[in-house]
Parts: sequence; structure tokens; C-alpha cells
Amino acid sequence: MRENRLYVVIPCYNEEEVLPQTVERLREKMQALIKEGLIAPDSRVVFVDDGSKDRTWQMICALHREDPLFSGITLSLNRGHQNALLAGLMTVRNRCDCTISMDADLQDDLDAMDEMLRHYQEGCEIVYGVRSKRQTDSFFKRFTAQSFYRMMRILGAGTIYNHADYRLMSRRALEALAQYREVNLFLRGIVPMIGYKTAQVLYERHERAAGTSKYPLKKMVGLAFEGITSLSTKPIRMITWLGVLLFAVSILMGGYSLVQHWLGNTIRGWTSTVLSIWAVGGLVLFSLGIVGEYIGKIYLETKARPRYLVAEFLDDAGQDKGERDPAGTDGFLG
Repeated sequence: MRENRLYVVIPCYNEEEVLPQTVERLREKMQALIKEGLIAPDSRVVFVDDGSKDRTWQMICALHREDPLFSGITLSLNRGHQNALLAGLMTVRNRCDCTISMDADLQDDLDAMDEMLRHYQEGCEIVYGVRSKRQTDSFFKRFTAQSFYRMMRILGAGTIYNHADYRLMSRRALEALAQYREVNLFLRGIVPMIGYKTAQVLYERHERAAGTSKYPLKKMVGLAFEGITSLSTKPIRMITWLGVLLFAVSILMGGYSLVQHWLGNTIRGWTSTVLSIWAVGGLVLFSLGIVGEYIGKIYLETKARPRYLVAEFLDDAGQDKGERDPAGTDGFLG
């Protein structure tokens, strides 16, 4: 039987409303898993405070003092959900045998953890939590989410359909993830690149228990664009083919214009000329924007700035397991 010290990593941003319910549900679940022998008694739940502006970190500190089952990490400032999740995973990777990441809003089905852990015992290094249906979503959110996954697949990004960030990763998988040093982070696309033996667990996502979603439309669009430009170069190739197509159209329009000139109908071509100028001008600006986005990401990658800085780590679980981070940062620098 594989060692089974589990760390549940939960990014938090302004979650004071839902945190008490999350804590009680997780306490019951962790105790049940320990009783069944699926996880070790010294397993932990780690809340990662991503620079919250409410009392989230104060609540995490009080919770840690009351119950050693719960640990906490706070970042030096808000770095976004993906960086906060990575900070939690990298900080605990030397203390655990496996991790399960999830959101703090209790929408992920906790009972799916049992099957994830069984797959882990069967030798799987990564187990993805995949939504079986989206009945709790509005039509608009369901349509945009499914369109996002289809678009990612078309553009060559290897994401798991209907999978967000609810997943189990073994320590071996975490060590592999640590070798990916991208500043422009999109874990849903990076984790499948690791490979190893994987499995999927289907579950139904619940309504948010309390509070409001931290992913409005603007952030969802930003995450989608981040994922596409971080994982695929197909948009640039599409620009190339678009340029070839427009060049072919311009040759046809040139021939058409010459014929009209010879026939003395040059005035009639004014409308098509103006429309062509506007169309080509708009496409050129759009194409430059996409290329500029890639250049901007190259600029950020070359700076190699830390993806996160851990301000404080509360954990009484004991010493790290095995070798420490050779860089000497132990997750405190991303």
C-alpha cells in the first residue's frame, strides 16, 4: 500500500462568508477518510490566502490554533487563483504523499475524494475530477464554458474537458510540476503535459454554499485567453493563413478593378474599395494585437520574476518528507 499523507490545498480570496461551512464539511470528510484508512492521521487541509481584503487570513490563523488538522499559507500580495494554487502545491510537496486541490466554495463534491484516493492506491499519479453535467450553471455560463473547452481543443491545447482544478496529484507528479517554470500560468493545461498514469472521476458540481463567485465574466475571459496563448501557437498560424487568404482575395479584387477600369466603371468600385480598406485594416490591427500578446508573454518570461512569495506558513505536521528543495526556497519563491 502506498504512503497516504494527504494535503488538501484550497486557494482562498475573500472567503470569510463560506469558510466556516467549508471547515466543518472538510473536518467531517477528513475524519471519515482517516477512519477508513484511506489517508494518514497526520494529513492536513491547507488554506492558501491570496491577499484577501476581508478576515479570511485571521480566520485561518484562529482555525489553525484550534485544530492542527488545518494549516494556512498567506501570500505577500494577491497573485491570482492559479499562482495561489501553485504556491500551495509547491509549499507542501515535501510534506505530503499526495495532494487534492479544490475551491473553497464547496461546489466540488467532497465524496469524489474517496474514489480519487483509491485510484492513487492503484498507482495513478494524477486523478482529474470531471463534471458529469452542468445543471447548476446558468445557460450563459454553461454555453461559454463548453465553448471554451472546445476552442482550447481546436487550438491544440491539451486540457481535460469539463475539468477545472479539482484533482489529485501524487508527490511524484508535484515534483514534475515543479520543473515547469512558466510565469504565464495555466495549470489546467500544464498538468496534462506531465503524463504518468492518470484517471478521471466523474462528479456533480453543487451550488455555491455562500458568498459570491470570484470569477466574473471578465476574469473567465482573461483565464481563457491566458490558457490559449500560454499553451498554443495556433492563433499565430491562423493569422498566417488569414494573410494568405486576404492576399488571394486582393489578387481577385485587383483583376476585378482592372476589368472595371477598362470598361469605364471606375466610380462603381469606390464602395468595394472602401470596405476592403476597412476590413483589411481591422484584420491587420487584430493580428498585431495577437502577435503583441505573445511578445508580451515572452517579455514576462525572460524577466523570470517569482510567481508568488509566501509571507507565512502555518503547519504543525512536522518535518518535510525526503529531500528539501535544492534551490533552498521550499516553495517560498515561485
